[in-house]
Amino acid sequence: MNKYSYQRVSVIVTTKNEEDVIGTLLKSIKKQTYPSIETLIVDNHSSDNTIKIAKKYKVECFTFGPERSAQRNFGAKKSRGKYLLFLDADMELNPRVVESCVEVAKKGNFNGVAIPEQSVALNFWGRVKAFERSFYNEKGDPITDAARFFAKNVFVKVGGYDETITGPEDWDLPDTIREKGYRIGRSQEKIYHHEQEISLTDLFKKKFYYGLHAHQYLVKHKIALVSPRTIYFLRPLFYKNWTKLIYHPLLSLAMTYMLFVETLGGGLGYILGRLRKK
Repeated sequence: MNKYSYQRVSVIVTTKNEEDVIGTLLKSIKKQTYPSIETLIVDNHSSDNTIKIAKKYKVECFTFGPERSAQRNFGAKKSRGKYLLFLDADMELNPRVVESCVEVAKKGNFNGVAIPEQSVALNFWGRVKAFERSFYNEKGDPITDAARFFAKNVFVKVGGYDETITGPEDWDLPDTIREKGYRIGRSQEKIYHHEQEISLTDLFKKKFYYGLHAHQYLVKHKIALVSPRTIYFLRPLFYKNWTKLIYHPLLSLAMTYMLFVETLGGGLGYILGRLRKK
């Protein structure tokens, strides 16, 4: 029996019409080497078989909305673990992810743990997105790393996810935790992120939607509008790994165009969000 087995980890998965992917994630949770895990599904009124599939894995299922932050906070309130791990339905875990997070938290006295993600692509733009994320995940990046694993007592103390922020909430909570004087470490195990067949239009719409709430996040953490956090092309890791860009010219050119489209979508969303506030 693992020496950390008495410290339960609550895995909280937010879903909405995820019947195509939820089984893969739940199988990977069942295969974890860590022996003390409870899994909670917080579903936002799915109209497909998401809940029916999830119940086959004997996990707890709840219905709650309207946004991901509210779903995650609801799951945290229902959880019984000492640690919380928040996942999206289109993910798949390396078998040692949970065990590694507990070890990192315990040994380093960390209150949160970031987990590297490796994209699994289905089409060309999915491969381009995977190429972009590979820059962040090889060695870690303080600008883009966002913790998913937290000590529950710290999560509660800082108020959990800010339900007024949608999109940047993955950064907002770890930023808040650091600003309160807590520490965040990094696991070496991987989460596999199964990208759907994404298009440039999908990416534009996603960043536009996230941009609508970006002002609240930037003001809250005193982040400049023009900064590496907001502008992809200002992130040093791309230039530090310039040889990788040269070795993959097609992916590099496509990534540049993709990042331009995403920046444009986020920028327009930001402008509209500011106009709505006024």
